[in-house]
Amino acid sequence: MPGQKSLTVLGIESSCDDTAVAVLRGRRILSNIVSSQDAIHGPYGGIVPELASRQHIQNALPVLNAALEQADITLNAIDGIAVTAGPGLVGSLLVGVSLAKSLAFAKNLPFIGINHLEGHLLAVQLEHEVDFPFLCVLVSGGHTSLYLARDWGHYQRLGATRDDAAGEAFDKGAKMLGLGYPGGRIIDELAKAGRRDAIRFPRARIKKARYDFSYSGLKTALRQFLASPERERHTPADIAASYQEAVVDTVVDTTIRAAHDLNIRRVVVSGGVSANSRLRQYMTEAGEQNDFRAFFPPLKLCTDNAAMIAFAGAWRLAAGQRSGLDLNASAVLPLENA
Repeated sequence: MPGQKSLTVLGIESSCDDTAVAVLRGRRILSNIVSSQDAIHGPYGGIVPELASRQHIQNALPVLNAALEQADITLNAIDGIAVTAGPGLVGSLLVGVSLAKSLAFAKNLPFIGINHLEGHLLAVQLEHEVDFPFLCVLVSGGHTSLYLARDWGHYQRLGATRDDAAGEAFDKGAKMLGLGYPGGRIIDELAKAGRRDAIRFPRARIKKARYDFSYSGLKTALRQFLASPERERHTPADIAASYQEAVVDTVVDTTIRAAHDLNIRRVVVSGGVSANSRLRQYMTEAGEQNDFRAFFPPLKLCTDNAAMIAFAGAWRLAAGQRSGLDLNASAVLPLENA
């Protein structure tokens, strides 16, 4: 990691529905507190942006205090602050950015705005030192993208979803199946009892954009299947397993294609969907068969968390990078050469 000084960094993450604060010293996580809003959004089967931002306002200071207490540290011992500045739900982002700026101003601390996707891309480094260059496939509720990470801060987007993200496909699929929210975890668990080849759901292949993804057609196919007489001939577990396989298959297939084309031997899978057990199994097996090694963050760092934001901020702060107090949240924030 660039920079020799081991900084103690406070990380703040509020890009979607999780309020998170962490304290990081070097690669050592002193605390990593996440307050989930699953119970609030569950009845709606998805995130309600206004409810999310209001809950962040209520959670921000209690989560901050809990992180400092768990780390057994005060703000006076913090060297700098890193906060997610985008992309995400702008109302949610503004809460975290406002908190970070307030703390930086009050304590005269350097702070840096971090791209949420860089946090996910680098999260694996907290457990494995993965050498550059490597491919990174970011799969979450809001993003399904493929990046070539050339070096610290130098990222090239190779492809992305044309419509819906893989995690969103899981959540909406679970909603159609009446399974509850968040859907990814429920489908993953139910699919373990089902047959992956019971139903052949479609896989989108975009010929003119070899590394792009698409999941809207898959969701439509599931809706049509559930409305057909064919549904009665299959168990919920078989439907879940077959649907999950279609989602995972496109992620793995596209990653294999890019690894071959670019002659890359290291692949990082990150984001909330990287916790999916079938994706981990399938990508690991694909790596063994296609001459690359697959790396995954630990489960606690797959979903949104502030430790990854603190880590992404640490190397930038050590390199002398700073954000001004005019930093604003951005719902759309490109990662390339961030």
